[in-house]
Amino acid sequence: MQLSVIILNYNVRYFLELCIISVQKALEGINGEIIVVDNNSADDSCVMVKRRFPGINLVENKENSGFPKGNNIGVAAAKGDYICILNPDTVVAEDTFTKALAFAEGQNNLGMVGVKFIDGTGNFLPESKRGLPTPWVAMTKMSGLYKLFPKWGLFNKYYAQHLGENDGGEIDILPGAFMLMERQVYLDAGGFDERYFMYGEDVDLSYTLQKMGLHNHYFPSTAIIHYKGESTVRDAAYMKRFTGAMRDFYKKHFRGALFMDGFLRLGSTLFIRSKQRKSAVVSSADNYVLFSKDEELCRQLEMATGKKIVRFAQYERNVLPSTNSCTEIILDNELLPFGEIIAIMQNHRHKCYTFRIRPAGCDFILGSDSSDSRGEVTLMGNEASEKTL
Repeated sequence: MQLSVIILNYNVRYFLELCIISVQKALEGINGEIIVVDNNSADDSCVMVKRRFPGINLVENKENSGFPKGNNIGVAAAKGDYICILNPDTVVAEDTFTKALAFAEGQNNLGMVGVKFIDGTGNFLPESKRGLPTPWVAMTKMSGLYKLFPKWGLFNKYYAQHLGENDGGEIDILPGAFMLMERQVYLDAGGFDERYFMYGEDVDLSYTLQKMGLHNHYFPSTAIIHYKGESTVRDAAYMKRFTGAMRDFYKKHFRGALFMDGFLRLGSTLFIRSKQRKSAVVSSADNYVLFSKDEELCRQLEMATGKKIVRFAQYERNVLPSTNSCTEIILDNELLPFGEIIAIMQNHRHKCYTFRIRPAGCDFILGSDSSDSRGEVTLMGNEASEKTL
């Protein structure tokens, strides 16, 4: 078997369903498998997987064992020569695995491959590629110096700003939301360090591979959506866990870097205060545009949302209202493949456009209007309602 895709899920049932649908399309023509590891979700994630995707290998943990252990359990069940660690709040394009595997197979001493991430608004996510967060690099990030001097090598290493979003190259750190590598390399590195619970383990594994003499690559020739934070609320508890993970990383790899403890505490405080001052403000849409051939879908959406929706049976750029008018763009996966949906979102990324996706064969639409906010799911049919996750 060529590829095992491992998806660790925790309470994101609708995003998981969308993710699996996209992965299945991307695995067509590849000898591959999908392994879903569920960390004791309280929603009906497991029921959904068993009902809709009976051929998938579902591992039901009886506790939330954390990100590292959950993924290690998935890798232990994998049969592929390559594995892809994938977040459940992602959407891959039809060509994602084909392109990433072809690139990986052409590399010598490969650690892992990462791809370009966009958020639910179509904007590039800078954490797609990162530098090693040495104490100095971490300080440039938490102090904001990387924003003030984006062209200066001394200050711009955290988000590897020497590479543009479309410039591939060797990189230090890749995010755990998408990591493609040989299964044996993962095992030789010891997998994710289970002393972490969430956060820091992707940094640790990336750096461990580098210390083994292997090379990590940022590969932007294919893009995926990452509905950032759907499994996690980014609040004070998040920062406490994140700073704790970074302390563990420094203790393990930088002999403690004791002076960083106070700086991490200060950075955590500033982060929380900034979130209290700044909340994502998204204007209510003035227009609703649906790209779909399904007239009944349009009717159901109007009933579920209480909004008038203009439907087009094929995608055309020029039918969208001006960017002076806030518009929600609903993209039906029955009409548009995921790769085209991702391209549309990138091409129309603008503060006055928001996006929702209707996955093929599903009675809901979902999306996210900000990298800092939770996503929304609108249910249709007899149980029509709007849920904020």
